[in-house]
Amino acid sequence: MVYAIQVAKTGQPSVLIPVDIKLPELQAKEARIRHKAIGVNFIDTYYRSGLYDAPEGLPFIPGSEGAGVITALGEAVRDFSVGDRVAYAGSLGAYSEERNIPAGMLVRIPENVSDEQAAALMLKGMTARYLLRETYKVNAETTLLCHAAAGGVGLIVGQWAKALGARVIGTVGSTGKIDLARDNGYEYVINYRENDWVARVGEITHGRGCDVVYDSVGKDTFPASLDCIRPRGLWCSFGQSSGPIENFSMSMLSQKGSLYATRPILFHYISKRWEFEKTVEELFSAVANGIVNIQINQRYPLEEAAKAHMELESRKTTGASVLIP
Repeated sequence: MVYAIQVAKTGQPSVLIPVDIKLPELQAKEARIRHKAIGVNFIDTYYRSGLYDAPEGLPFIPGSEGAGVITALGEAVRDFSVGDRVAYAGSLGAYSEERNIPAGMLVRIPENVSDEQAAALMLKGMTARYLLRETYKVNAETTLLCHAAAGGVGLIVGQWAKALGARVIGTVGSTGKIDLARDNGYEYVINYRENDWVARVGEITHGRGCDVVYDSVGKDTFPASLDCIRPRGLWCSFGQSSGPIENFSMSMLSQKGSLYATRPILFHYISKRWEFEKTVEELFSAVANGIVNIQINQRYPLEEAAKAHMELESRKTTGASVLIP
């Protein structure tokens, strides 16, 4: 039997219940891995709360990101061996000691990347990569604003954008997070709870506005984010940690300066194996070259998954969080 955390009904973090499960028989193209570390992400809370529907319904094991060691292989798997250190992102079922997973979703972990780093890196790092390199091609001419600058994605965006030469502005929700964001690439950091952050962005950009705003907060930063963007700039809404955006009208985009808007998700950027491999290669290269430092600031035993969710949703965390089986 395998220890796991299950959601039998959606709701508050208390619905995360420990269970013992029996893994199904390994299929031909699957690998079985023993987790060393499991990433905790806001999308996990969306599935747990019922904001997103789990693809296979209830009950389900949450979590979409992990790292570990292959313990068994299906008969058709040729690209991996038992004992390989691997990581993955994108398939529910991570909150468990062991799991079966399609081998095509796995990547080998380089020697200079730890299991915990890999578990915390995949979703957040690949998200930062597509935001900066594909959704909007950031370069030395770019001025950008990133909300939740001290969060897991935010810290990676700040470091990577600075390395690309961009002018990087960030917002945080408490004074205690300002120095952390500054230490991770942000030239300007604004506490949006205590300051008029729209006016401050206007001052910083001399009234021009930002080329792109990366917004994972949602309700609390809308529609004010639109007032921080230059004419024909981009509003990139890639999360909703404060709640879903309401009363959005397309006419807002014309009123605010013929803006562009997008609501991207990672899996549309890595749907093909070559896209996935290219993304992971660039991400691991950024870590190896010191461009990105993955900061794991919270570690929880797997049985404390509910506590991890409570602290994440209350914005008590900074950087990345992992569960340790």
